[in-house]
Amino acid sequence: MVELVNIEPVCVRGGLYEVDVTQGECYPVYWNQADKIPVMRGQWFIDGTWQPLEEEESNLIEQEHLNCFRGQQMQENFDIEVSKSIDGKDAVHSFKLSRNHVDWHSVDEVYLYSDATTSKIARTVTQKLGFSKASSSGTRLHRGYVEEATLEDKPSQTTHIVFVVHGIGQKMDQGRIIKNTAMMREAARKIEERHFSNYATHVEFLPVEWRSKLTLDGDTVDSITPDKVRGLRDMLNSSAMDIMYYTSPLYRDELVKGLQQELNRLYSLFCSRNPDFEEKGGKVSIVSHSLGCVITYDIMTGWNPVRLYEQLLQKEEELPDERWMSYEERHLLDELYITKRRLKEIEERLHGLKASSMTQTPALKFKVENFFCMGSPLAVFLALRGIRPGNTGSQDHILPREICNRLLNIFHPTDPVAYRLEPLILKHYSNISPVQIHWYNTSNPLPYEHMKPSFLNPAKEPTSVSENEGISTIPSPVTSPVLSRRHYGESITNIGKASILGAASIGKGLGGMLFSRFGRSSTTPSSETSKDSMEDEKKPVASPSATTVATQTLPHSSSGFLDSALELDHRIDFELREGLVESRYWSAVTSHTAYWSSLDVALFLLTFMYKHEHDNDAKPNLDPI
Repeated sequence: MVELVNIEPVCVRGGLYEVDVTQGECYPVYWNQADKIPVMRGQWFIDGTWQPLEEEESNLIEQEHLNCFRGQQMQENFDIEVSKSIDGKDAVHSFKLSRNHVDWHSVDEVYLYSDATTSKIARTVTQKLGFSKASSSGTRLHRGYVEEATLEDKPSQTTHIVFVVHGIGQKMDQGRIIKNTAMMREAARKIEERHFSNYATHVEFLPVEWRSKLTLDGDTVDSITPDKVRGLRDMLNSSAMDIMYYTSPLYRDELVKGLQQELNRLYSLFCSRNPDFEEKGGKVSIVSHSLGCVITYDIMTGWNPVRLYEQLLQKEEELPDERWMSYEERHLLDELYITKRRLKEIEERLHGLKASSMTQTPALKFKVENFFCMGSPLAVFLALRGIRPGNTGSQDHILPREICNRLLNIFHPTDPVAYRLEPLILKHYSNISPVQIHWYNTSNPLPYEHMKPSFLNPAKEPTSVSENEGISTIPSPVTSPVLSRRHYGESITNIGKASILGAASIGKGLGGMLFSRFGRSSTTPSSETSKDSMEDEKKPVASPSATTVATQTLPHSSSGFLDSALELDHRIDFELREGLVESRYWSAVTSHTAYWSSLDVALFLLTFMYKHEHDNDAKPNLDPI
């Protein structure tokens, strides 16, 4: 026992947990957990089931065994049958426990007997009938497990780590991000085993819990909260209040630094425990949810509202003052302008000298390979900051590639918090459907880079209907019943499809008015056309010839697809598919938190994380699970 004190903690479960051998406790490495997991050391096992004995009894048996048989050779395997007769073979040693006793017939023939009255009577009767003591009531014990550990049992080295960042509501349900990350990790393991088992890449998911360590206003908000409907108010204070904190100039930096420090801490800790990670070119991706997307984006880009305010003041100062001024006033203003310009030049020279003498420390200690946004309101924040569509299809317009190699926006079509990013890069993408994420059990899906953009509007003949007529003939989501839900027949049999379509048509009339309230609309007719059709009717992805253009203002090819000159370099918006009999009203409530356990999302994430290896290797096996 003295030697055990100096034993270092043992890494288990892929390095996510450690075991304190002396205390018999298991605890996570990268996050905090109040309850320690008890760990039992297995030494003596029951034959057949290979279940370990209770540790207290096992330690006593082990100590007695060593006292009697230390130095004697045991057999190297457990192939001896339990039914082997030991009749006439008296026990060479016996040891009494509280409710049992153990007999040693040899160094590797050990039996456990119960000392209960009923067991003693049964043992006496069976022995008088000619049965041996061991075969009648004994339980064979084995020292050591049936399988010995080998070096191959060690999990493969992690080559890609994924930081999972939570959004609002963590204060209300502390530890939720740990559970959500565990669900995402479990879904990813199922997909990995099926689709990517032959790949050398190993992806590990680490939760980033940044909210609980922040002080913010203390309990000031709680103290000013009325007692009426206290439960509802506490829920709002613990969730929606995070958005108000982030828009506050007083607390915004605290939220940003809290997440930034936690990301850097986790990365440094991981590298210290995996020293070969950086040397072997390990990659880092971030999966953010809800408000966490906005905070992560601001950390990567260094966006600061104070800097934006200074730019606005500078623009106001540069505007000419057109009111009438005297000659002396004009002369003084000219001198002031020259002095400010000279001061600005000196400041720039000083800043250049500082920059040459010391390099600015980046916000994150790693480069982000993929930035996955789930249920993200980032597009709204960018639009309110003045980001407007450009004329190039590069991701650099909103997130430079030198900061993050790939930006991907994942959302459920009925998620009320999620918004699209592509129309902020090229405006006409508001009328182009997001890329549909493949179902996890789709056979031989088309690679995402090969999927051409298609328009959202229902199929119409563009030559026979004018622009105004085309817009007026499309029904409004308020005045018309809900059309049939979008269906994707890639993994549906004809028989199953017919029955599901019939069930969906029944719910059409019952929930039409209710569901139509969730149809997205806009003030402009063209955007109303695209949004309505996105919610109410969707053509199959596999039929590009059926899609046409809603208006005649956008260049398009004869197949209905967008001209390549106006395409994005890489698609950013990816939409989960709706269920065939899914209620949009219920989905609007549950969809924002439905990403964590989705196998579709897990396959999508792994597809891009394994992409660099997939490009240099054969196509992974994508047969249905």
